[in-house]
Amino acid sequence: MQQNDLFFIEALSPLYEAVQSSEQFADSKFFVDAVPASSAEEILQQYHALKNSAGFNLKDFIEQHFVLPEEKNTAYSSAQKNIDTHLNDLWDELKRKPAAEGGTLIPLPNEYIVPGGRFREIYYWDSYFTMLGLQVSGKIDLIESMIDNFAYQINEFGFIPNGNRTYYLSRSQPPFFALMIYLLSEEKGETVLLKYKTALEKEYAFWMNGADALTTANNALNHVVLLPDGAVLNRYWDEKATPRPEAFIEDVHVAAEKNNAAATYRHIRAAAASGWDFSSRWFADFENMHTIQTTHIIPVDLNCLLLFLEKLLQKIYLLGNETMNADLFANKIQLRKKAIQQYCWNEEEGFFFDYNFALQQQQLHFNLAAMFPLFFNMASNEQAAAVAKIAEEKFLQLGGLVTTIYQTGQQWDAPNGWAPLQWIAYKGLKNYRFNQLAQQIKNNWLHNCERIYNTTGKMMEKYNVMDATITAGGGEYPNQDGFGWTNGVYLKMKADL
Repeated sequence: MQQNDLFFIEALSPLYEAVQSSEQFADSKFFVDAVPASSAEEILQQYHALKNSAGFNLKDFIEQHFVLPEEKNTAYSSAQKNIDTHLNDLWDELKRKPAAEGGTLIPLPNEYIVPGGRFREIYYWDSYFTMLGLQVSGKIDLIESMIDNFAYQINEFGFIPNGNRTYYLSRSQPPFFALMIYLLSEEKGETVLLKYKTALEKEYAFWMNGADALTTANNALNHVVLLPDGAVLNRYWDEKATPRPEAFIEDVHVAAEKNNAAATYRHIRAAAASGWDFSSRWFADFENMHTIQTTHIIPVDLNCLLLFLEKLLQKIYLLGNETMNADLFANKIQLRKKAIQQYCWNEEEGFFFDYNFALQQQQLHFNLAAMFPLFFNMASNEQAAAVAKIAEEKFLQLGGLVTTIYQTGQQWDAPNGWAPLQWIAYKGLKNYRFNQLAQQIKNNWLHNCERIYNTTGKMMEKYNVMDATITAGGGEYPNQDGFGWTNGVYLKMKADL
Protein backbone atom coordinates (compact mmCIF):
# COMPACT_ATOMS: atom_id res chain seq x y z
CA MET A 1 0.00 0.00 0.00
CA GLN A 2 1.40 3.38 -1.02
CA GLN A 3 0.43 6.69 0.57
CA ASN A 4 -0.96 7.83 -2.77
CA ASP A 5 -3.47 4.96 -2.51
CA LEU A 6 -4.92 6.51 0.64
CA PHE A 7 -7.52 9.22 1.06
CA PHE A 8 -6.37 12.43 2.75
CA ILE A 9 -8.94 14.87 4.10
CA GLU A 10 -6.85 17.76 2.73
CA ALA A 11 -7.85 16.58 -0.75
CA LEU A 12 -11.23 18.16 0.00
CA SER A 13 -9.78 21.62 0.50
CA PRO A 14 -11.36 24.22 0.59
CA LEU A 15 -14.55 22.31 1.52
CA TYR A 16 -12.72 20.67 4.42
CA GLU A 17 -11.72 24.02 5.93
CA ALA A 18 -15.20 25.43 5.39
CA VAL A 19 -16.82 22.57 7.27
CA GLN A 20 -14.36 22.63 10.15
CA SER A 21 -14.29 26.42 10.47
CA SER A 22 -18.08 26.69 10.55
CA GLU A 23 -18.31 24.01 13.28
CA GLN A 24 -21.08 22.06 11.58
CA PHE A 25 -20.60 19.19 14.02
CA ALA A 26 -20.09 19.27 17.79
CA ASP A 27 -16.92 17.18 17.47
CA SER A 28 -14.25 18.26 14.95
CA LYS A 29 -13.24 14.62 14.50
CA PHE A 30 -16.69 13.66 13.19
CA PHE A 31 -16.33 15.07 9.68
CA VAL A 32 -12.76 13.89 9.07
CA ASP A 33 -13.91 10.34 9.88
CA ALA A 34 -16.73 10.51 7.32
CA VAL A 35 -16.44 8.44 4.12
CA PRO A 36 -16.86 10.33 0.82
CA ALA A 37 -19.66 8.88 -1.31
CA SER A 38 -17.70 9.70 -4.49
CA SER A 39 -14.26 11.00 -5.44
CA ALA A 40 -12.88 14.18 -3.90
CA GLU A 41 -12.82 15.75 -7.37
CA GLU A 42 -16.52 15.07 -7.95
CA ILE A 43 -17.52 16.36 -4.51
CA LEU A 44 -15.47 19.54 -4.93
CA GLN A 45 -16.93 20.12 -8.38
CA GLN A 46 -20.43 19.91 -6.91
CA TYR A 47 -19.44 22.14 -3.99
CA HIS A 48 -18.02 24.91 -6.18
CA ALA A 49 -21.09 24.75 -8.42
CA LEU A 50 -23.56 25.05 -5.55
CA LYS A 51 -21.93 26.91 -2.66
CA ASN A 52 -22.96 30.40 -3.83
CA SER A 53 -26.48 29.44 -4.87
CA ALA A 54 -29.54 30.62 -2.97
CA GLY A 55 -30.55 28.29 -0.18
CA PHE A 56 -27.29 26.35 -0.13
CA ASN A 57 -26.94 24.52 3.18
CA LEU A 58 -23.47 23.20 3.98
CA LYS A 59 -24.60 20.57 6.46
CA ASP A 60 -27.19 19.22 4.02
CA PHE A 61 -24.50 19.06 1.34
CA ILE A 62 -22.23 17.05 3.64
CA GLU A 63 -25.01 14.62 4.53
CA GLN A 64 -25.72 14.08 0.83
CA HIS A 65 -22.11 13.47 -0.20
CA PHE A 66 -20.64 11.61 2.77
CA VAL A 67 -21.40 8.55 4.85
CA LEU A 68 -21.17 9.96 8.36
CA PRO A 69 -19.75 7.93 11.26
CA GLU A 70 -22.11 5.91 13.40
CA GLU A 71 -23.21 7.55 16.61
CA LYS A 72 -22.22 6.26 20.04
CA ASN A 73 -22.43 2.51 20.58
CA THR A 74 -25.02 1.70 23.25
CA ALA A 75 -23.56 -1.80 23.59
CA TYR A 76 -20.78 -0.29 25.73
CA SER A 77 -23.28 -0.27 28.62
CA SER A 78 -23.39 -3.17 31.06
CA ALA A 79 -26.92 -4.50 30.58
CA GLN A 80 -26.80 -5.35 34.30
CA LYS A 81 -23.80 -7.68 33.97
CA ASN A 82 -21.15 -7.84 36.66
CA ILE A 83 -18.05 -5.87 35.75
CA ASP A 84 -15.78 -8.83 34.90
CA THR A 85 -18.35 -10.42 32.59
CA HIS A 86 -19.04 -7.05 30.96
CA LEU A 87 -15.36 -6.39 30.26
CA ASN A 88 -14.73 -9.81 28.76
CA ASP A 89 -17.84 -9.47 26.57
CA LEU A 90 -16.86 -5.94 25.59
CA TRP A 91 -13.79 -7.11 23.66
CA ASP A 92 -16.11 -8.30 20.89
CA GLU A 93 -17.87 -4.90 20.81
CA LEU A 94 -14.56 -3.06 20.53
CA LYS A 95 -13.07 -5.45 17.99
CA ARG A 96 -12.74 -4.35 14.37
CA LYS A 97 -12.26 -6.59 11.36
CA PRO A 98 -9.39 -5.93 8.94
CA ALA A 99 -11.69 -4.86 6.09
CA ALA A 100 -11.32 -1.19 5.17
CA GLU A 101 -14.22 1.20 5.69
CA GLY A 102 -12.83 3.88 3.37
CA GLY A 103 -12.27 7.57 3.87
CA THR A 104 -9.35 8.51 6.08
CA LEU A 105 -9.18 5.08 7.72
CA ILE A 106 -5.97 3.18 6.93
CA PRO A 107 -6.87 -0.48 6.28
CA LEU A 108 -4.98 -3.01 8.42
CA PRO A 109 -4.46 -6.72 7.70
CA ASN A 110 -5.61 -8.11 11.07
CA GLU A 111 -8.26 -7.66 13.74
CA TYR A 112 -7.75 -5.00 16.40
CA ILE A 113 -9.35 -3.33 19.40
CA VAL A 114 -10.43 0.32 19.32
CA PRO A 115 -10.76 2.43 22.49
CA GLY A 116 -14.45 3.23 21.91
CA GLY A 117 -16.67 6.28 21.49
CA ARG A 118 -15.21 8.86 19.10
CA PHE A 119 -12.06 6.77 18.83
CA ARG A 120 -13.09 4.47 15.97
CA GLU A 121 -9.56 3.34 15.03
CA ILE A 122 -6.61 1.67 16.72
CA TYR A 123 -4.36 3.92 18.81
CA TYR A 124 -0.70 3.27 19.35
CA TRP A 125 -0.01 3.67 23.06
CA ASP A 126 -3.57 2.83 24.12
CA SER A 127 -3.07 -0.62 22.67
CA TYR A 128 -0.38 -1.71 25.13
CA PHE A 129 -2.69 -1.12 28.09
CA THR A 130 -5.56 -2.76 26.22
CA MET A 131 -3.30 -5.78 25.66
CA LEU A 132 -2.76 -6.11 29.42
CA GLY A 133 -6.46 -6.92 29.70
CA LEU A 134 -6.45 -9.14 26.63
CA GLN A 135 -3.67 -11.12 28.29
CA VAL A 136 -5.83 -11.65 31.39
CA SER A 137 -8.76 -12.64 29.14
CA GLY A 138 -6.57 -15.20 27.36
CA LYS A 139 -6.88 -13.48 23.98
CA ILE A 140 -3.23 -13.93 23.02
CA ASP A 141 -3.99 -14.37 19.31
CA LEU A 142 -5.64 -10.93 19.29
CA ILE A 143 -2.58 -9.41 20.99
CA GLU A 144 -0.41 -10.89 18.27
CA SER A 145 -2.78 -9.67 15.54
CA MET A 146 -2.53 -6.13 16.88
CA ILE A 147 1.26 -6.31 17.13
CA ASP A 148 1.37 -7.58 13.55
CA ASN A 149 -0.75 -4.58 12.50
CA PHE A 150 1.81 -2.26 14.08
CA ALA A 151 4.66 -4.10 12.38
CA TYR A 152 2.76 -3.75 9.10
CA GLN A 153 2.49 0.01 9.60
CA ILE A 154 6.19 0.26 10.40
CA ASN A 155 6.98 -1.52 7.15
CA GLU A 156 4.52 0.62 5.17
CA PHE A 157 5.23 4.05 6.66
CA GLY A 158 8.52 3.69 8.50
CA PHE A 159 6.85 4.21 11.89
CA ILE A 160 3.67 3.57 13.87
CA PRO A 161 1.19 6.44 13.38
CA ASN A 162 -0.76 7.93 16.26
CA GLY A 163 -3.74 5.95 14.92
CA ASN A 164 -4.70 4.29 11.65
CA ARG A 165 -6.04 7.47 10.03
CA THR A 166 -4.33 9.34 7.23
CA TYR A 167 -4.51 12.55 9.25
CA TYR A 168 -2.24 10.87 11.83
CA LEU A 169 0.52 10.05 9.35
CA SER A 170 2.69 12.99 10.41
CA ARG A 171 3.29 11.77 13.98
CA SER A 172 3.59 8.77 16.24
CA GLN A 173 2.77 8.28 19.93
CA PRO A 174 4.68 7.06 23.01
CA PRO A 175 6.79 4.10 21.76
CA PHE A 176 5.22 1.14 23.54
CA PHE A 177 5.79 -1.30 20.66
CA ALA A 178 8.74 -2.93 22.44
CA LEU A 179 6.64 -3.47 25.57
CA MET A 180 3.88 -5.08 23.49
CA ILE A 181 6.36 -7.55 22.04
CA TYR A 182 7.84 -8.24 25.47
CA LEU A 183 4.30 -8.90 26.73
CA LEU A 184 3.76 -11.38 23.91
CA SER A 185 7.06 -13.08 24.75
CA GLU A 186 5.73 -13.73 28.26
CA GLU A 187 3.10 -15.94 26.62
CA LYS A 188 5.01 -17.41 23.66
CA GLY A 189 8.63 -17.46 24.81
CA GLU A 190 11.72 -15.42 23.95
CA THR A 191 12.00 -16.75 20.40
CA VAL A 192 9.03 -14.57 19.41
CA LEU A 193 11.31 -11.55 19.92
CA LEU A 194 13.32 -12.52 16.86
CA LYS A 195 10.19 -12.35 14.69
CA TYR A 196 9.95 -8.60 15.31
CA LYS A 197 13.64 -7.71 15.13
CA THR A 198 13.38 -5.78 11.85
CA ALA A 199 10.27 -3.91 12.92
CA LEU A 200 11.91 -2.90 16.21
CA GLU A 201 15.02 -1.72 14.37
CA LYS A 202 12.88 0.43 12.07
CA GLU A 203 10.98 1.82 15.05
CA TYR A 204 14.28 2.78 16.67
CA ALA A 205 15.58 4.32 13.43
CA PHE A 206 12.46 6.48 13.23
CA TRP A 207 12.94 7.89 16.72
CA MET A 208 16.68 8.43 16.24
CA ASN A 209 16.48 9.80 12.67
CA GLY A 210 18.80 12.78 12.29
CA ALA A 211 20.99 12.08 15.32
CA ASP A 212 24.13 11.90 13.17
CA ALA A 213 23.39 15.32 11.67
CA LEU A 214 23.09 17.18 14.99
CA THR A 215 25.58 19.95 15.68
CA THR A 216 26.04 22.58 18.36
CA ALA A 217 24.57 25.16 15.98
CA ASN A 218 21.70 22.83 14.93
CA ASN A 219 21.03 20.91 18.12
CA ALA A 220 17.49 19.67 17.45
CA LEU A 221 16.13 17.75 14.47
CA ASN A 222 12.97 15.65 14.26
CA HIS A 223 12.78 13.69 17.52
CA VAL A 224 16.44 14.06 18.57
CA VAL A 225 18.20 16.74 20.60
CA LEU A 226 21.93 17.23 21.17
CA LEU A 227 22.69 18.42 24.70
CA PRO A 228 25.70 20.54 25.73
CA ASP A 229 27.72 17.57 27.03
CA GLY A 230 27.23 15.61 23.78
CA ALA A 231 24.37 13.43 25.02
CA VAL A 232 21.45 12.81 22.66
CA LEU A 233 17.92 12.53 24.07
CA ASN A 234 14.50 12.59 22.46
CA ARG A 235 11.44 14.83 22.23
CA TYR A 236 7.99 14.61 20.67
CA TRP A 237 7.60 15.94 17.14
CA ASP A 238 5.13 16.17 14.27
CA GLU A 239 6.11 16.59 10.63
CA LYS A 240 3.46 19.24 9.99
CA ALA A 241 2.95 22.79 11.26
CA THR A 242 -0.73 23.23 10.41
CA PRO A 243 -3.98 22.77 12.37
CA ARG A 244 -4.80 19.15 13.16
CA PRO A 245 -7.68 18.08 10.87
CA GLU A 246 -9.41 16.34 13.78
CA ALA A 247 -9.24 19.53 15.90
CA PHE A 248 -9.04 22.20 13.22
CA ILE A 249 -11.01 25.03 14.76
CA GLU A 250 -9.64 24.40 18.26
CA ASP A 251 -6.08 24.75 16.96
CA VAL A 252 -6.93 27.87 14.97
CA HIS A 253 -8.33 29.51 18.10
CA VAL A 254 -5.16 28.77 20.11
CA ALA A 255 -2.79 29.92 17.36
CA ALA A 256 -4.73 33.17 16.98
CA GLU A 257 -3.27 34.22 20.33
CA LYS A 258 0.31 33.85 19.07
CA ASN A 259 2.43 35.70 16.51
CA ASN A 260 3.95 32.51 15.10
CA ALA A 261 0.97 30.30 14.23
CA ALA A 262 3.09 27.60 12.53
CA ALA A 263 5.25 27.09 15.62
CA THR A 264 2.15 26.91 17.80
CA TYR A 265 0.58 24.28 15.55
CA ARG A 266 3.77 22.23 15.73
CA HIS A 267 3.81 22.40 19.55
CA ILE A 268 0.13 21.37 19.65
CA ARG A 269 0.73 18.46 17.30
CA ALA A 270 3.79 17.34 19.28
CA ALA A 271 1.69 17.35 22.45
CA ALA A 272 -0.84 15.16 20.63
CA ALA A 273 2.04 12.81 19.79
CA SER A 274 2.83 12.58 23.51
CA GLY A 275 -0.65 11.21 24.26
CA TRP A 276 -0.99 13.86 26.97
CA ASP A 277 -3.18 16.18 24.92
CA PHE A 278 -3.39 18.42 26.71
CA SER A 279 -1.60 19.13 29.96
CA SER A 280 0.01 22.10 31.69
CA ARG A 281 3.13 19.94 31.47
CA TRP A 282 3.66 21.38 27.98
CA PHE A 283 2.87 25.02 28.83
CA ALA A 284 5.53 27.63 29.57
CA ASP A 285 3.42 29.15 32.35
CA PHE A 286 1.97 25.77 33.53
CA GLU A 287 -1.49 27.23 32.99
CA ASN A 288 -2.41 28.55 29.54
CA MET A 289 -2.61 26.60 26.29
CA HIS A 290 -1.31 29.47 24.17
CA THR A 291 2.08 29.18 25.95
CA ILE A 292 2.50 25.61 24.66
CA GLN A 293 6.16 24.69 23.97
CA THR A 294 6.19 20.91 23.56
CA THR A 295 9.05 20.64 21.05
CA HIS A 296 11.38 22.44 23.50
CA ILE A 297 10.87 19.75 26.11
CA ILE A 298 12.76 16.48 26.62
CA PRO A 299 10.17 14.25 28.36
CA VAL A 300 11.43 11.84 30.99
CA ASP A 301 8.82 9.18 30.12
CA LEU A 302 9.62 9.18 26.40
CA ASN A 303 13.30 8.63 27.08
CA CYS A 304 12.59 5.82 29.53
CA LEU A 305 10.49 4.13 26.83
CA LEU A 306 13.35 4.46 24.34
CA LEU A 307 15.75 3.08 26.93
CA PHE A 308 13.55 -0.02 27.12
CA LEU A 309 13.53 -0.26 23.31
CA GLU A 310 17.34 -0.16 23.33
CA LYS A 311 17.43 -2.87 26.01
CA LEU A 312 15.07 -5.12 24.06
CA LEU A 313 17.11 -4.72 20.88
CA GLN A 314 20.25 -5.59 22.83
CA LYS A 315 18.49 -8.70 24.15
CA ILE A 316 17.48 -9.70 20.61
CA TYR A 317 21.06 -9.24 19.38
CA LEU A 318 22.33 -11.43 22.20
CA LEU A 319 19.74 -14.08 21.32
CA GLY A 320 20.96 -13.98 17.72
CA ASN A 321 24.66 -13.99 18.69
CA GLU A 322 25.14 -10.55 17.10
CA THR A 323 27.90 -9.55 19.49
CA MET A 324 28.90 -6.29 17.82
CA ASN A 325 25.34 -4.97 17.76
CA ALA A 326 24.78 -6.10 21.35
CA ASP A 327 27.89 -4.20 22.46
CA LEU A 328 26.83 -1.12 20.48
CA PHE A 329 23.48 -1.08 22.25
CA ALA A 330 25.06 -1.72 25.64
CA ASN A 331 26.86 1.58 25.12
CA LYS A 332 23.68 3.36 23.95
CA ILE A 333 21.88 2.11 27.07
CA GLN A 334 24.55 3.43 29.40
CA LEU A 335 24.64 6.82 27.68
CA ARG A 336 20.87 7.27 27.77
CA LYS A 337 20.58 6.12 31.37
CA LYS A 338 23.30 8.57 32.41
CA ALA A 339 21.67 11.41 30.45
CA ILE A 340 18.22 10.79 31.96
CA GLN A 341 19.75 10.90 35.41
CA GLN A 342 21.73 14.04 34.65
CA TYR A 343 19.01 16.07 32.95
CA CYS A 344 15.81 14.77 34.57
CA TRP A 345 16.63 13.95 38.21
CA ASN A 346 16.39 16.77 40.75
CA GLU A 347 18.12 15.88 44.00
CA GLU A 348 16.78 18.89 45.89
CA GLU A 349 13.14 18.20 44.97
CA GLY A 350 13.53 14.41 45.09
CA PHE A 351 11.66 13.97 41.81
CA PHE A 352 12.14 13.37 38.08
CA PHE A 353 11.24 16.26 35.77
CA ASP A 354 11.20 16.99 32.05
CA TYR A 355 14.08 19.10 30.70
CA ASN A 356 13.62 22.25 28.62
CA PHE A 357 16.64 22.23 26.33
CA ALA A 358 15.79 25.64 24.84
CA LEU A 359 16.09 27.22 28.31
CA GLN A 360 18.70 24.68 29.50
CA GLN A 361 16.77 24.01 32.69
CA GLN A 362 14.37 21.50 34.16
CA GLN A 363 10.63 22.05 33.99
CA LEU A 364 9.75 21.88 37.69
CA HIS A 365 6.28 20.61 36.87
CA PHE A 366 5.00 17.79 39.09
CA ASN A 367 3.37 15.03 37.04
CA LEU A 368 3.22 11.25 36.86
CA ALA A 369 5.82 10.98 34.10
CA ALA A 370 8.20 10.81 37.08
CA MET A 371 6.98 7.25 37.71
CA PHE A 372 8.47 5.91 34.47
CA PRO A 373 12.04 5.59 35.81
CA LEU A 374 10.60 3.37 38.56
CA PHE A 375 8.52 1.34 36.10
CA PHE A 376 11.66 0.67 34.05
CA ASN A 377 13.86 -0.01 37.10
CA MET A 378 16.35 2.77 36.33
CA ALA A 379 15.94 4.80 39.50
CA SER A 380 18.18 4.21 42.51
CA ASN A 381 16.55 2.96 45.71
CA GLU A 382 16.97 6.43 47.21
CA GLN A 383 15.38 8.10 44.20
CA ALA A 384 12.48 5.66 44.22
CA ALA A 385 11.87 6.36 47.92
CA ALA A 386 11.81 10.13 47.30
CA VAL A 387 9.42 9.77 44.33
CA ALA A 388 7.16 7.44 46.30
CA LYS A 389 6.96 9.96 49.14
CA ILE A 390 5.87 12.74 46.77
CA ALA A 391 3.44 10.42 44.99
CA GLU A 392 1.74 9.70 48.30
CA GLU A 393 1.78 13.30 49.52
CA LYS A 394 0.90 15.19 46.34
CA PHE A 395 -0.80 12.75 43.94
CA LEU A 396 -2.73 10.11 45.89
CA GLN A 397 -6.48 10.79 46.03
CA LEU A 398 -9.54 8.79 47.04
CA GLY A 399 -10.07 7.69 43.44
CA GLY A 400 -6.46 6.97 42.47
CA LEU A 401 -3.53 9.12 41.39
CA VAL A 402 -4.10 12.55 39.91
CA THR A 403 -2.10 13.10 36.70
CA THR A 404 -0.58 16.44 37.71
CA ILE A 405 -1.01 18.64 40.78
CA TYR A 406 -2.35 21.56 38.70
CA GLN A 407 -6.00 22.34 37.94
CA THR A 408 -6.13 24.09 34.56
CA GLY A 409 -9.21 22.69 32.83
CA GLN A 410 -7.01 20.48 30.62
CA GLN A 411 -7.91 16.80 30.67
CA TRP A 412 -4.39 15.60 31.52
CA ASP A 413 -4.31 17.73 34.68
CA ALA A 414 -6.05 17.56 38.04
CA PRO A 415 -8.60 16.41 39.01
CA ASN A 416 -8.35 13.67 36.38
CA GLY A 417 -6.70 10.29 36.61
CA TRP A 418 -5.98 7.97 33.69
CA ALA A 419 -5.68 4.18 33.61
CA PRO A 420 -2.23 3.94 31.92
CA LEU A 421 -0.57 6.16 34.50
CA GLN A 422 -2.17 4.26 37.39
CA TRP A 423 -0.59 1.09 36.02
CA ILE A 424 2.83 2.66 35.44
CA ALA A 425 2.88 4.08 38.98
CA TYR A 426 1.52 0.89 40.58
CA LYS A 427 4.09 -1.39 38.92
CA GLY A 428 6.90 1.12 39.40
CA LEU A 429 6.28 1.26 43.13
CA LYS A 430 6.05 -2.54 43.35
CA ASN A 431 9.43 -2.80 41.60
CA TYR A 432 10.95 -1.03 44.61
CA ARG A 433 8.78 -2.85 47.17
CA PHE A 434 6.60 0.08 48.10
CA ASN A 435 3.85 -2.50 48.23
CA GLN A 436 1.57 -0.75 50.70
CA LEU A 437 1.40 2.44 48.63
CA ALA A 438 1.00 0.43 45.42
CA GLN A 439 -1.87 -1.50 46.97
CA GLN A 440 -3.52 1.73 48.11
CA ILE A 441 -3.34 3.14 44.57
CA LYS A 442 -4.76 -0.11 43.20
CA ASN A 443 -7.63 -0.19 45.70
CA ASN A 444 -8.53 3.47 45.18
CA TRP A 445 -8.47 3.20 41.39
CA LEU A 446 -10.41 -0.07 41.14
CA HIS A 447 -13.04 1.16 43.58
CA ASN A 448 -13.41 4.37 41.58
CA CYS A 449 -13.93 2.42 38.35
CA GLU A 450 -16.40 0.11 40.08
CA ARG A 451 -18.33 2.98 41.65
CA ILE A 452 -18.81 4.71 38.30
CA TYR A 453 -19.62 1.39 36.63
CA ASN A 454 -22.29 0.60 39.22
CA THR A 455 -23.81 4.04 38.69
CA THR A 456 -23.62 4.29 34.88
CA GLY A 457 -22.98 0.77 33.59
CA LYS A 458 -19.93 2.06 31.74
CA MET A 459 -16.14 2.14 31.83
CA MET A 460 -14.79 5.59 31.11
CA GLU A 461 -11.79 7.03 29.28
CA LYS A 462 -10.73 9.04 32.36
CA TYR A 463 -11.94 9.60 35.92
CA ASN A 464 -12.16 12.41 38.41
CA VAL A 465 -10.01 10.95 41.20
CA MET A 466 -10.47 13.89 43.59
CA ASP A 467 -14.28 13.87 43.71
CA ALA A 468 -16.10 10.77 42.52
CA THR A 469 -19.41 12.61 42.48
CA ILE A 470 -18.21 14.78 39.58
CA THR A 471 -17.69 13.36 36.08
CA ALA A 472 -14.21 13.79 34.64
CA GLY A 473 -14.05 16.61 32.11
CA GLY A 474 -11.70 19.08 30.47
CA GLY A 475 -10.16 18.97 27.05
CA GLU A 476 -11.57 19.21 23.55
CA TYR A 477 -14.34 16.59 23.76
CA PRO A 478 -16.65 14.95 26.35
CA ASN A 479 -15.47 11.99 28.41
CA GLN A 480 -15.76 8.85 26.28
CA ASP A 481 -16.93 5.41 27.32
CA GLY A 482 -15.91 2.00 26.13
CA PHE A 483 -13.05 2.06 27.03
CA GLY A 484 -10.07 0.03 25.82
CA TRP A 485 -7.22 0.99 28.11
CA THR A 486 -9.39 1.40 31.19
CA ASN A 487 -10.78 -2.11 30.65
CA GLY A 488 -7.29 -3.51 30.14
CA VAL A 489 -5.75 -1.91 33.22
CA TYR A 490 -8.74 -2.81 35.40
CA LEU A 491 -8.50 -6.50 34.47
CA LYS A 492 -4.70 -6.64 34.79
CA MET A 493 -4.54 -4.70 38.04
CA LYS A 494 -7.30 -6.80 39.61
CA ALA A 495 -5.50 -10.01 38.60
CA ASP A 496 -2.10 -8.79 39.83
CA LEU A 497 -1.36 -10.08 43.33
